[in-house]
Amino acid sequence: MSFDEKYSKIYNLVKDEINTLENRLTDEIKLSPFTDCALKKFLTRKTKRIRPLLSFLYLKARNKKIDNAQYEFQTVIEIIHNASLIHDDVIDESMTRRGDATLNTNFGNKIAILTGDYLLSLALKKLNSLNSPQIITMCAQTLENMCQGEINQHFNKFHITNIDEYLEKSEQKTARLFQTALCGSMLLSGENDTNDVNEFARNFGIAFQIRDDLLNLTDKSNLKPSQNDIENGIYNAPVIFAGSTSNLDEGIEKTKSLLNNYMVEADKHLNSIEDNQYTQAIRELLEILNYA
Repeated sequence: MSFDEKYSKIYNLVKDEINTLENRLTDEIKLSPFTDCALKKFLTRKTKRIRPLLSFLYLKARNKKIDNAQYEFQTVIEIIHNASLIHDDVIDESMTRRGDATLNTNFGNKIAILTGDYLLSLALKKLNSLNSPQIITMCAQTLENMCQGEINQHFNKFHITNIDEYLEKSEQKTARLFQTALCGSMLLSGENDTNDVNEFARNFGIAFQIRDDLLNLTDKSNLKPSQNDIENGIYNAPVIFAGSTSNLDEGIEKTKSLLNNYMVEADKHLNSIEDNQYTQAIRELLEILNYA
């Protein structure tokens, strides 16, 4: 069974919940008649929806109700994620994203940046409706960390850092939003002890970024440009382990081992949850993401 087939099987367990979320993503888009169609298309393009998928699976594994507040919060997470992608495309001067023209290609950098900012304003309004200062603070901290990670990456371009700096950047840029997605959903469900879910999400998020960096070197599909990170001076774990931008085989193997370590650690933090079909699905997700 292929990765996509296995992922689809997991996805189907929360397909209805994700469909509900997707219907909410565009219901308040009223920026401009010139941009709204393209923005809605961007928000509803085919994607794995990994953050809400993981959050919904975790909630179901813990026998928590997925109510209106949970849908609203996961919509916030997706909006923040998509706003960051729009800004990333401007920063990286990307012309396409998964085969489609980016907003900066269609409208220029200024409009793309403003569109990303607009999405963040929608996220703020939705957050405010949840009436949870703790979750608002959590999201604000996450946005701060995402910006720090991106800025640190910029100033380290064409410089081989050490693995600790790489992992810190991965946590800031990627893992924090996973942590917020899962911890926030548990807080909304009435759970105040989020230590286990926080550690699960942190390890999962770092592993997810490590896998993405591996695929940047090894994926031969046309959806993502191969090795563009190295070309742009972004030296991730394989380069760090190899000590250079060439002869990366050993660096790739060591990065695969690092990925596995984080997946194993993430799995440990599922041991306190009841063993049911949703917990099993999360473990299956860990298993297939560990293949890169």
